[in-house]
Amino acid sequence: MSLITTTDALSAFIERIRDAEYVTVDTEFMREKTYWPELCLVQVAGPDEAAAIDPLAPGIDLSPLYELLADPKVLKVFHAARQDLEIFVNLTGQVPAPLFDTQVAAMVCGFGDSVGYETLITKLTPARIDKSSRFTDWSHRPLTDRQLHYALSDVTHLRPAYEKIRAKLTRTGREGWLADEMAILTDPATYRTEPEDAWKRLKVRTEKPRFLAILKEVAAWREREAQRKNLPRNRVLRDEALMEIAAHAPSNVDDLGRTRGLGAGMAQGRYGTEILAAIKTAQAIPDSALPRGEPRVEPAPGIAPIVELLRVLLKMVCDDNDVASRLVANAADLEAIAGDDKADVQALKGWRRDLFGDAALRLKQGKLALAIAGKKVKIVDLP
Repeated sequence: MSLITTTDALSAFIERIRDAEYVTVDTEFMREKTYWPELCLVQVAGPDEAAAIDPLAPGIDLSPLYELLADPKVLKVFHAARQDLEIFVNLTGQVPAPLFDTQVAAMVCGFGDSVGYETLITKLTPARIDKSSRFTDWSHRPLTDRQLHYALSDVTHLRPAYEKIRAKLTRTGREGWLADEMAILTDPATYRTEPEDAWKRLKVRTEKPRFLAILKEVAAWREREAQRKNLPRNRVLRDEALMEIAAHAPSNVDDLGRTRGLGAGMAQGRYGTEILAAIKTAQAIPDSALPRGEPRVEPAPGIAPIVELLRVLLKMVCDDNDVASRLVANAADLEAIAGDDKADVQALKGWRRDLFGDAALRLKQGKLALAIAGKKVKIVDLP
């Protein structure tokens, strides 16, 4: 098992695999105690060789790896790539490209929604994954042989799995079905964290604009502080405290100190001063510029049964065509189609329309029916 701990060894390894048509890539990281994920290991496999690269090794320069990830001639294959890609975007400012995510491709090939790596490998290869090191502390050194074996298996077994998925995509002509999902993964904005948008992640029970304004300002302060100190958000200030501050809008240190989960000590220090300043900023926003929550669109009366019929049709169509239903339409799409034949949703565009959207509209228009035959539901064309 190859563990690379020097820049020279890394450069030599990258040079040996640089002409590969594709490489498989995975990472091990820790983020329980930090805001930014701490990269602890990078695994890369070429056609004849796989290696684990130790980014924590003293003096190692990962530039040769970053050059490979940016090389337009080499396809980078990941499984469930989003968190891995976030790490590389944070380190380099670029999304590795070109890119292939086997989890997304598996949804197109009939493996269900968000299939896990172990499940995919078990179905496509004779390998069996030892998951005993899954929750190990990857920042601890030295790494054991068992840890390295587990880590490298995540890229070595991915190669035959990728080739089988790629062959099925080619055989079925479904390469284009991946385009929307892959566009999201390759967009740097997907991994950009804007403090001003942090409040949108919180589960808010009220849509009062002034409450939302205070929540937005204080959540943005927390996000910047968490980034600055590299701490998880809740280690700076818990969500419950954010909500209480937004609800009561304390105007002085004493009032702020009575906030549950904050306390007098924090209120009297720098945090208290900055939180009060954020509240003051929010209070000064004119009514016309206050943030608004997402408008809640109530479904039209009587539409629920139509949505349920569309849901059954979606499952049938996706089961028959070996594609994950989540990739074709979500609950919001079904509600939109139930209410409007010209709804602006992905399910009524491109391959999704060919697969499901047209049938959904025909079901609505009485040109298609669902019937029970024996123990199965079938689709019936009506004259």
